[in-house]
Amino acid sequence: MDKPHSPACERNREPILAVLREHFADRRRVLEIGSGTGQHAVHFAAALPHLVWQSSDREDNLPGIRAWLDAAALPNTPAPRMLDVAGNWPAGPFDAVFSANTLHIMAWSEVQRLFAQLPAVTTGDALVIIYGPFNDEGRYSSDSNAAFDQWLQARGAHMAIRDAGAVDALAGAAGFILIDDIAMPANNRCRVWRRSRD
Repeated sequence: MDKPHSPACERNREPILAVLREHFADRRRVLEIGSGTGQHAVHFAAALPHLVWQSSDREDNLPGIRAWLDAAALPNTPAPRMLDVAGNWPAGPFDAVFSANTLHIMAWSEVQRLFAQLPAVTTGDALVIIYGPFNDEGRYSSDSNAAFDQWLQARGAHMAIRDAGAVDALAGAAGFILIDDIAMPANNRCRVWRRSRD
């Protein structure tokens, strides 16, 4: 099959990789939630060979992800796993979790489910990195994000840019503490949480 392609993945992969190089330097096993086309999985796994990069997504995206993984033939990319956040999750434990451009696509109940499920699949010191747009106390960070949010809600009433504080509250309830918040190109952010052993 022709591999699916996202221009956004090509644009954002290097800035994201810089964050992953720093925060995942001592990690070993990463669960990527919502791997989409599979482009990120291949790029990051090739650049970070010390990581086993476990891609995952809903069933209809798995063939495209497999096409990217098969073409790259990397030793650290096992077959993609089916993951619907409201259903069954791949068995862990993972010491790192990564997701890009997913929270604003999911319904809020699915975002809640995502964070609630993390303790069951992660190690006691796991890191979670989520890339995408965030609001701050209900305010948009840019006019372009305001326009993007309007576009999202025209596509589906369940979609919206999420408020950073509300997401932090979900992470905190699951035992994860915010340790970094990195400004990224195009008014996006990489937010990093660490699981507290307590």
